This record gives sequence, C-alpha cells and structure tokens, in this order.
Amino acid sequence: MASDLLGLAIPATVAVAGFGVKYWNDLAIARRKDQLERTNQQLRLAYGPLYALGRAQTEAWTAFRSLYRPQKHSYWKSEPPPTDADAVAWRLWMTEVFMPMNLRMERIVTENADLFEEDTMADCLLALCAHVAAYKAVLKQWERGDYSTHVSVINFPREELRDYVESRYARIKRRQVKLLARLGKDSTQTSS
Repeated sequence: MASDLLGLAIPATVAVAGFGVKYWNDLAIARRKDQLERTNQQLRLAYGPLYALGRAQTEAWTAFRSLYRPQKHSYWKSEPPPTDADAVAWRLWMTEVFMPMNLRMERIVTENADLFEEDTMADCLLALCAHVAAYKAVLKQWERGDYSTHVSVINFPREELRDYVESRYARIKRRQVKLLARLGKDSTQTSS
C-alpha cells in the first residue's frame, strides 16, 4: 500500500513541479514579450522618428547654411546684417523645411509622452516644444506681411536634443536586440 502511494506520489510531484516550471517560464516569456512591445513602441513612435528627423534637420541646416551666409557664425547677429535676399531665403527655409520638421517633432513629443524613459519630461524636449510654440507667432507675423521678427524668442535646443535622442535611441535599440535574442532562445527552448 505504501509503495502504491509512493508510486503515485512521485509522478504527481514531478507533474506539479513540471507545471510550476512551465508556468514560471511562460510568465517570464510573457514579461519579455511585453518589454519588447514597449521597446518597439518607443523606437517606432518616439525615439526613432525623433532620431530620423533630427538627423534630417541637421543635414538640411548644414545645406542651408552652406548656401546662405556660410562664413557667418550667426545668421542674424553677424555683421554685415543679412540682405533682403538672405531674409527671404530664411523665411522660405523656415516655413517650408524647418518648421514642418519642428512641428512633427513637437507632435511626437506631445502625443507619445508616455513612451519616454524618464520620470519627468527631459528639458530638451520641453525646450523643443517651447521653441516651436514661440515660432508659431513669428510665422503668423510673416503671414500678415510683418517681417520685423525672424527668430523664436526661445532657441532650438540643437546639441542637447541631439545628444539626448541619440543616446536614448542607441540604448533602447540595444535593449531591443537583447530582448529579441532572448525571446529567440526562449522559443527554441520551448519548441525542443
């Protein structure tokens, strides 16, 4: 009788232990899948677009400055002052090239604030939004034919934003690669 109970207890214990191991393994895989989904969203909706737009904007700015006032440190504050043609070029590039990219970056920040890494919004992201908001007033003036103002009262956070976005993008991309590798191992282990 005792040997019969022991004969039943051992397989039952093994079955319960196997169920427990499978349960915890499945839970760990589900957590990694959740982490991967959030990581993918961060790259797709926040850091990836900001990274691409930032790089494109830098290239466009470099091209613009190579054409207009290339020897001057500041477009508006260097002597001699910009010519009327320089001012027209500034307004064109600002309206058609830079501001659309700025608006897209602002939208990414405001619509995807939950995807950023920090507990509070990074200062460079807030400065970006403030710069764009202040430039909207300048563009409105231009629409009315008032060209007395050419720049936002808040500077674009060029270096700070670039450093922030590039470092976060690289870190999150590394996390994605690790999660994909780990999930790949998990799927081969569970299928064997």
